[in-house]
Amino acid sequence: MRCRSTLEQHVKQPEATQRRPVFQVIKDHLLAQIQAGQWKEGEAVPSEQALAAQFGVARMTVNRAVRELTAEQVLFRIQGSGTYVAPQKVQSTLVAIRNIAEEVAARGHRHRSQVHLLAREAATELIAAQFGLKRKQSLFHSVIVHFENDLPIQVEDRWVNPALAPAYLKQDFSVTTPNAYLVAVAPLQGVNYSIEALPPPPPVAQMLSMAPHESCLVLKRRTWSKTLVASVVTMWHPGSRYQFAGSF
Repeated sequence: MRCRSTLEQHVKQPEATQRRPVFQVIKDHLLAQIQAGQWKEGEAVPSEQALAAQFGVARMTVNRAVRELTAEQVLFRIQGSGTYVAPQKVQSTLVAIRNIAEEVAARGHRHRSQVHLLAREAATELIAAQFGLKRKQSLFHSVIVHFENDLPIQVEDRWVNPALAPAYLKQDFSVTTPNAYLVAVAPLQGVNYSIEALPPPPPVAQMLSMAPHESCLVLKRRTWSKTLVASVVTMWHPGSRYQFAGSF
């Protein structure tokens, strides 16, 4: 019996073409469209129902593709609204206190703000202690939501010393920012801060359009000017859209 040659023994049979799962095809399509600029950061992508019709598949197949892209932070969902292209995580430096409007502009994006509260209020015991004041002493209080390309990225809850910023309540914080005003009237002398991950209170979660059970990165900061505490601020940032970075 004739033996097969070495060449004959090692001839490879054609490999079967492996087909990608349909959900992966849809996922790749969405990624390609985002990378091509078809949908920009903060813009809505087609609904699951529309994508299911486009690809001729069950909605649950589309749902898996969207869920995976959401887990990978390529997309994010707002309940009752839709699915949107997630921005790259915003970076904020801790080396210098910067105006958030300037940070957003430096990234080539558009900043706007929405004032939810601007009033004179009696300080709580905790807030008063941070200013070195007696409980219920009058302070200025503001709550402002900052947006980047119409996507909410920060809730700024700030208490201000009227002795250092007497015209605080007269400012239009839809045009300027508390940081810009305070730097002008109460030059920075000192600062301390802390950062922690916390679940947001319901009003904060609503203002930031956050998904259920998502945590915030919370920056708490106290500043001094002319030997007095000028401002005590708590800034809430969606953990999926924000990160702090810096170097020394």
